[in-house]
Amino acid sequence: RFVSERMVPFSFPLSKCALWDPVPMGDVIGSHITYYRNPKLSMMEKTLRLAYRHAKQNEKKLFSCFLLGSLAVDEDGEGITLTIDRFDPGREV
Repeated sequence: RFVSERMVPFSFPLSKCALWDPVPMGDVIGSHITYYRNPKLSMMEKTLRLAYRHAKQNEKKLFSCFLLGSLAVDEDGEGITLTIDRFDPGREV
């Protein structure tokens, strides 16, 4: 997670048995998606228009929804592409 301009370690939920030794080993390294790769975002126009129309029709200022897609590494291995192709308005309940 990236919080207030500093990296914060993530943690896993407690479980009854551990599959690995949780004691830290080695130096701390950063793990951010843009550290080694050049990200690109691709979005279908139909999906964007549907999300925009839903936002305009919604009476609340804040609402939740889902944008669904796929993540792929480019052929040259230097970049990643996030392709968003579906919109799900979710449920109010």
